[in-house]
Amino acid sequence: MTKKKTAHVRYRKDLSEMPEWMKKKALPQRQKYFSGRRVLPRNVTGREKLADLVDDAFLAYNSGRLREGCQLFVEKMLEPDVTIGMSLSGALTPAGLGVSSIVPLIRAGFVDWIVSTGAILYHDLHFALDYPIRMGSFRMDDTELRDNDIVRVYDVLMGYSDCLMATDEILRAILLQPEFQREMGTAELHHLLGKYAAEWERKAGLKNVSLLAAAYRAGVPCYTSSPGDSTIGMNVAGVELRGSKLRVNPSIDVNETTAFVLAAKRSGGKSGVVLWGGGSPKNFMLQTEPQIQEVLRIKEFGQDYFLQVTDARPDTGGLSGATPSEAVSWGKVDPARLPDAVVCYTDTTIAMPILTHYALARHKPRPLRRLYDARPAMVKALTREYFAHNKVRMIDGSAPVLD
Repeated sequence: MTKKKTAHVRYRKDLSEMPEWMKKKALPQRQKYFSGRRVLPRNVTGREKLADLVDDAFLAYNSGRLREGCQLFVEKMLEPDVTIGMSLSGALTPAGLGVSSIVPLIRAGFVDWIVSTGAILYHDLHFALDYPIRMGSFRMDDTELRDNDIVRVYDVLMGYSDCLMATDEILRAILLQPEFQREMGTAELHHLLGKYAAEWERKAGLKNVSLLAAAYRAGVPCYTSSPGDSTIGMNVAGVELRGSKLRVNPSIDVNETTAFVLAAKRSGGKSGVVLWGGGSPKNFMLQTEPQIQEVLRIKEFGQDYFLQVTDARPDTGGLSGATPSEAVSWGKVDPARLPDAVVCYTDTTIAMPILTHYALARHKPRPLRRLYDARPAMVKALTREYFAHNKVRMIDGSAPVLD
């Protein structure tokens, strides 16, 4: 009886065995596209360290983008000559991310300047004051919560009277203090509030729970792009009715943040941005380059590094979902640096703790750049270069005084 032969197709490891028509069509570009790492991770055992899990198992789709973002941050953005700006949007501090992630990044020198929504910084004050915020459920009855003096941020709960209104009372008393009775930018406003937050932490026996306190100690300037769009801004407006002389000038913020980026480049270094979410903070951080190139007419090329975590789609045309390649057309990102631009489409509450852990596990702390203290000198350098590139005089016709 003759044995039946089993059909067998031999895997062609040697591309020279491919048919001639396939060689001519595929070989010239094959190695270019097929040179990536093989997808063959080890079995997950439960004993892995998180940073190793990111490197070994986050291989594709948005886990792959998160791995690329973590590696970009650690391997390139944390180099000593890179100035890092970080934008914050969404209800991050009520979710505990200020304590778990942002404070450690500040203390490690992994962020040099911040643009945040005012709400994030306002809710940060509850932590400094030791006013508890509690986990809840998005399924709760909001009418019943209102009747019980509770405010809900999705699945996070805080007291209306004994947290929000209590914070407001203290905030208003602070805003009426003599050091606030003048014009200032939001970095100075938040630095002064951070001084109080640091003292509240100390008195309560707390350690490293407040973003504003950590930024105050580290000299990290914190800006908000819409000063009136938060409870801090609401209380600033409230005390103005009582005669407060505090005036927040957004032009100060525009010039200071622009000066940071220009100073990073002129010192021979690089500038990078980490964007958590989108919205106004993202735009305010990225508009520094158009301010340099378009408004001040100073030759520049855009951000060197771009890392964004967002859940916004690009096809709606909104800024929150705008890609780094689109930002190139505005001069916001250097076109030569697009390989160093990563967008991860996921939730900040997932990605931020992972990136923070990865960075602290893979990179030693950097010396604090203390940009808050360097603001006057950097703005003066920006002003000097502006007048050097433009044949303009002061509005009153006089020559600028730059010394």
